[in-house]
Amino acid sequence: MNRLLSFVPIALVALIFGFLGAWAFTLTPLHGSAMRTWLVENPDILPEMAQALQERDSTRQLAGIRGEVEKPFPGAVLGNPNGTVTLVEFSDYGCTFCRHSVEDVKKLIAANPDLRVVVREWPIFDGSEAAARMALVAAKQGKFAAFHDAMFASGPPSAATIATAAEKAGIDMKAAREQGVAQDVTYELQKNHQLAQQLRFEGTPAWVVGNQVIGGAVGEANLAKAVEAARQAISDK
Repeated sequence: MNRLLSFVPIALVALIFGFLGAWAFTLTPLHGSAMRTWLVENPDILPEMAQALQERDSTRQLAGIRGEVEKPFPGAVLGNPNGTVTLVEFSDYGCTFCRHSVEDVKKLIAANPDLRVVVREWPIFDGSEAAARMALVAAKQGKFAAFHDAMFASGPPSAATIATAAEKAGIDMKAAREQGVAQDVTYELQKNHQLAQQLRFEGTPAWVVGNQVIGGAVGEANLAKAVEAARQAISDK
């Protein structure tokens, strides 16, 4: 997933220069030369243009589905369930980068008392669906955070690691046998897959916060910036 991230800046710059090239083509050679000189003298504007382009595309991706993206499966929330700023994470218990992101999310929650983290279970790795179903069972039983942490700490999903995490979280396993195959759990997994496709995510972890759609394990610092931008956008309304 991180390899894919390395292509994002290149793609953004290519789009920017494609746009600028089309603009320059409609002008006289003198104006085109003047524009090039101005860009060379003002390179700081390129990251701003890239950010604006990314936010525009993200806004288009979220149009019409933001409500569904930010609405959690009941109980599948970390941080402040009534928080005013929402960070959505598409996650898979079999994903190494998701496991590395656990501490990033914990730091964000500790630093932002108003942060609600909606976890969307998106099992795309072999063997992950059983863990995702148990996580939604844990959400039903009010033990989502405990299972979430225990499952990532237990290692890749397997019958043994899922059982260990469920025991640590205190899940009622008798009830879990029926709850895990219930229609609402199956529908949730199907919906999460559909939302991920609509957002053009290619893997996990993937994030939505404010008007930003972010792919990959981008680290706590970048997520913190996105959270702050979302908070600022709310206060500006």
